[in-house]
Amino acid sequence: MPAQTFAMLFVLTCLSVQVAAQNTWKKHVIQEGQRSLTAVAGDFTGDGRPDVIAEVGNRTTLFVAPDWQPILLDDHSEDHGYIHSECFDIDGDGDLDYVGARYNPGLITWLEQPAKGESKRWKKHLIDKTVHGIHGLIRGDVDGDGKLDLLATSAQPTPPYPESLAWFSVPGKPRGATDWQPNIFAKQDAPGLTHYLGVGDVNGDGRLDAATGAKGGPQATSPGEWFAWWQAPETPKQPWKKHLISDKEPGATNIHPAEVNGDGKMDFIASRGHGRGVIWFEAPSWKRHDIDTDLLEPHCLVAIDMDDDGDIDAATCAYGDKVVVWYENNGKGSFTKHLVGQNQEAYDIRAVDLDIDGDLDLLIAGRGSNNVVWYQNPRQ
Repeated sequence: MPAQTFAMLFVLTCLSVQVAAQNTWKKHVIQEGQRSLTAVAGDFTGDGRPDVIAEVGNRTTLFVAPDWQPILLDDHSEDHGYIHSECFDIDGDGDLDYVGARYNPGLITWLEQPAKGESKRWKKHLIDKTVHGIHGLIRGDVDGDGKLDLLATSAQPTPPYPESLAWFSVPGKPRGATDWQPNIFAKQDAPGLTHYLGVGDVNGDGRLDAATGAKGGPQATSPGEWFAWWQAPETPKQPWKKHLISDKEPGATNIHPAEVNGDGKMDFIASRGHGRGVIWFEAPSWKRHDIDTDLLEPHCLVAIDMDDDGDIDAATCAYGDKVVVWYENNGKGSFTKHLVGQNQEAYDIRAVDLDIDGDLDLLIAGRGSNNVVWYQNPRQ
């Protein structure tokens, strides 16, 4: 066989493998045609199936599984769009409530789920409007009382909490509270436009610590391009101690504590969502390891065991390259890249078992793709 013919066959074979890998994850469209920045999943109707709540345009919309029937929960056109969201049982009545956050000027609200989430009105309550530049929103038990709290970034250089990080405990009677009290644990200690938050016990003292990254660049009025974590004190309402992980990370956005290489020490998996690359930092010296050096703008990131083999993997959707990928960890910190989908942009990604088959699927809020979609894990 001539060398030129062999080379052509080799290229065609590689292309067919790439297409086959792409088709193994089935793409399901929840909504198409409107911009979406964030989406969360949970059983919001009490039928045992995960539903989806997404910010679509300037409206909070519940999409009821399995047919994704849209139900308007809140029209906040006057507030502009919400950029991040969470869900947990805020009022202790046994069902999931919804939290949405506007970037700037800052606003965090929660929607109280009624007895029948698919048919009755969800009541809106204020959480806070004093932190500005909310680009990270995550839940976690900060004060160790067995109840979930809420953490948020205050990334803008705007009073009263410029370039800071905050956490909020749920008031004793949240339905009647006019707002929640912010606890500023990184006071003017998070410059350079911080992004997403990650939480976990980094130093093994039994307390929940927090981490974030700051993208820097021309929009920032203070130096950024760093990743850092904050050590929670015994009394979490006191200031937390900042530990720098790296200050050479242009476009830094996402970071999650994760035990990556099986040595029993907490590492970090991170991405430069306004730059290039997915990386991990090895404890205790925070040595940087590249997972993917080329991926453009992996603005969202999850660090979770995607294949149920006992170690932590990662998944992202890059809005620059418009690809969805997951990275398989061999348990020692070496990652293999798997293609999930193409021609899909994202601002937000969640790993959740949407089809209740025992494995994790990927839920994506597609900003530039103007959609909300999920990719079905073919593992089962």
